[in-house]
Amino acid sequence: MPFDPKEEPGAMEPLGYFDPVGFCPPGDEGKFKQLRAAELKHGRVAMLAAVGLLAQCYIRLPFLGLKDSPAGYKAALLVPSLWVFGMVVIISALVELLWWKEDPWKEPGNFGDPLGLNMYDRDMRNKELNNGRFAMFATSGILAAELLTGKNAAQQLGLQ
Repeated sequence: MPFDPKEEPGAMEPLGYFDPVGFCPPGDEGKFKQLRAAELKHGRVAMLAAVGLLAQCYIRLPFLGLKDSPAGYKAALLVPSLWVFGMVVIISALVELLWWKEDPWKEPGNFGDPLGLNMYDRDMRNKELNNGRFAMFATSGILAAELLTGKNAAQQLGLQ
């Protein structure tokens, strides 16, 4: 039986399997795994980014001059927070290149169960995909609104 992406996690109501442009036709399991791994990675980063864009409005690190850094996307553009952002990107790239490598024998995004929680079932994978998809839109929305209005994430929510 040929590989069918409609049977994989993430294909659920209300959209089912959503590929209107045809990036991943049925039968191409390699392409699907590549795109799914990218979707999971982007979703995980977006979940952290959405939380970070809000948290940085309240949490200030008192070292390296970060206490006076601006909130929002401007923190990644101005020194000294620019240097810290650069270090985070470099460290993340090294971790991904050295430790978090995709295993071709496992499903995309499965890096094991380091805490032994045994939670990586189909339901949890569906939740992670949906939350990651939502976070990608949320992070894009937070950044677009900040560019348009000049308000950081907390100000957009009326919390500051």
